[in-house]
Amino acid sequence: MSYELFFSAIGEPALREVAAHWQGARGDRPMPGWPDIDAVALGRKLPIIWAWRYDFALDTFVGRLAGEEIVAVLGGNIRGKPIETCFPPDAAAVVRDRYKTVLDGPQFMRGHGRVFVRLGGTGYGERIVLPLAGDGVRPDGVLGATVYRLGAPPVRDGAAIDHHNEIVTYYKLTD
Repeated sequence: MSYELFFSAIGEPALREVAAHWQGARGDRPMPGWPDIDAVALGRKLPIIWAWRYDFALDTFVGRLAGEEIVAVLGGNIRGKPIETCFPPDAAAVVRDRYKTVLDGPQFMRGHGRVFVRLGGTGYGERIVLPLAGDGVRPDGVLGATVYRLGAPPVRDGAAIDHHNEIVTYYKLTD
């Protein structure tokens, strides 16, 4: 699988813009680093964006950035905090494992359905998770974005989509 397949699976236009920015930022390297992500270029997408760096010594993720919409759902900012302090224990384990899978691939992740179900969410949405690498090669963090809508499930082809949980798909990163 590849970036193109991952990109074609993304339904939300805002998430497609974030993925396209990641693709442009990486240049000729397998992955961009955190300094390559341009907040000005992402502009209006910043409220839905979040990022974590991987702390190899502690074997956990530490928050870098959470946009306003993400902070509102999580109930607080993640900056400088280990992932285990930002989510309930069962949710932290799931989130940590997903992000670690993205790094270990390295690969992309797309989730859709009840994206905040482990936090008691009642809405539906879509999220993407992209690997970051300070040296362009060894993954050391993730950049993500989540679009979330409270209320009824989305409708496709005249029928409501009944997602009891988030459906997660990984896409292998290839050059």
